[in-house]
Amino acid sequence: MKARRDIFLKIVAVVCLLCAVAATASAKRRNINYDESKVPNYTLPNPLVCNDGTKVTTVEQWEKQRRSEILQMLSKEIYGETPEARLKTKCKVVAENRNALGGKATAQQVMFTFSRKGKKHQALALVYYPNNRQGRVPVFVGYNFKGNHCVTADEWVLYSPYFDRLEERNHKLLQRGTQIERWPVELIIERGYAVVTMCYHDIYPDIVPRKAKPSDEMRLSNLLPVTDDEGCRWQAIGVWAYGLSRMADWVVKQPWADKDKLCVIGHSRQGKAALWAGAQDERFRVVISNNSGCGGAALSKRVIGENVEFITRQFPHWFCRNFTKYSKREHALPFDQHFLLALVAPRHLYVASATADRWADPKGEYLATYHSSPVFELYGMKAVSSKQMPKVGEDVQNDVGSHIREGKHAILEYDWRRYLDFCDKVFKR
Repeated sequence: MKARRDIFLKIVAVVCLLCAVAATASAKRRNINYDESKVPNYTLPNPLVCNDGTKVTTVEQWEKQRRSEILQMLSKEIYGETPEARLKTKCKVVAENRNALGGKATAQQVMFTFSRKGKKHQALALVYYPNNRQGRVPVFVGYNFKGNHCVTADEWVLYSPYFDRLEERNHKLLQRGTQIERWPVELIIERGYAVVTMCYHDIYPDIVPRKAKPSDEMRLSNLLPVTDDEGCRWQAIGVWAYGLSRMADWVVKQPWADKDKLCVIGHSRQGKAALWAGAQDERFRVVISNNSGCGGAALSKRVIGENVEFITRQFPHWFCRNFTKYSKREHALPFDQHFLLALVAPRHLYVASATADRWADPKGEYLATYHSSPVFELYGMKAVSSKQMPKVGEDVQNDVGSHIREGKHAILEYDWRRYLDFCDKVFKR
C-alpha cells in the first residue's frame, strides 16, 4: 500500500512540475511586448559599411569584402559555423509512381544516405515533377514538419526514417495527410513546377518522442567535425540549412530539373533555415521566407513578439551559443536580420507575413526587407522602396517580393499562389 502511495505522490509531483513549467512559459509569453509605442529606439547597422568603416559603393567591393564579412558575422554570432568537410552522399529512388495526381505528375521517394568515416545517416525525400512539361522545370525545395506522409494521404508514401524509429506504430505523428494544406502539390504541378520536400526531423530532430532513440544519434551533423570554439558551433538551423543544400545537390543532377531555377522555401523555423541556406548557397535563385520571425526575417532590435531572450531559452538547440549574449541586449547586436536578407542579392527574395502572427512581428519582417534594399539596388535591382507596408491582401512583386495576408501563423494556398506568381515573373514564364 505504501509503495502505491509513493508512486502516486511521485506522479502528482511530476504533474505539478510540468504545470509549473507550462505556467512559467505562459507567463513569459504574457510579458512579451506587442505595443509599437514601446519599441525601443534603435539604430540599424549599415550593410554597406565594412568592418573597417569603408563604404561599399560597387558590386566588386560587396562581393570581395563586405559579403564575406557579414557571412562570418552571422556564422559566429547566431547560426554557427558550417563545417567545410564534405559528406559522401548516395541517393537511391526507392519508390516511384509515374501516374501520380491522376497522371499529372511523377512521384518519387529518394533515400539519401550520407556517410563519413564509417558513420551513416539516412533521410527520405518526396518528389513530384510534372509529366506534361516541355524541357526542364523550376523546383521548390523545402522541409515539411510532420513527415512526408503529412503532405499526402496516399498510403504509397513511406514514413521518413525518423518516424521508423518510433516504437508506437499508432502514434498520432504517423497519421497521413495532416498538413496537405501547407503543400498544395497539385497546384504547384499545374503551374509547371516541381517539389522536393523532406521531413526536417530526418536531418536534425526538433522534438524527440518518448520512445524514440536519443536525438544525438539522429542528427546529420554527427557525421561532421565541429569548430573548437563552443560559442559558434552550429546547431539545428545551421544543420537544416545544410540539408537543404544537400537536397539541391541531388536536384541539379535530375534530367527534369532546371538547375538555374531553384527555389528554397520555408515556413516558421524552417523559414529561418531557408534564409540561411539561401544566404550561403547561391544556387538558390529564389529564397522564400514565410512567417519566419525572430532569427529569420524580423528585426531583433525592435523587441516585439518573440525576442532573443525567449527564443534562446525555449529553443537553445536552434542557434549557436553566442546568440544568447544578446538576450535582453538586442541593442548590442552588431547586425540585424536585414543583413541576412541582403546576402540573397543579386538573386531574388520574398518575405511574407500574416496579420494575426504578432509573435513573428510582421512589421519587423517587412522593415528588414526594406532595409536590405540598398544591397539589391547596388546590383541595379528593384527592391522594396517604401517603409510603408503593403495593404493586407496586396503584394509587392519587384525583384524582391513581399505580402501580408489576413490570418494566422501558417503557410496557405494564398501564400503559394503569390510565390508562384513571383517565380513566374523572375523566371519569365
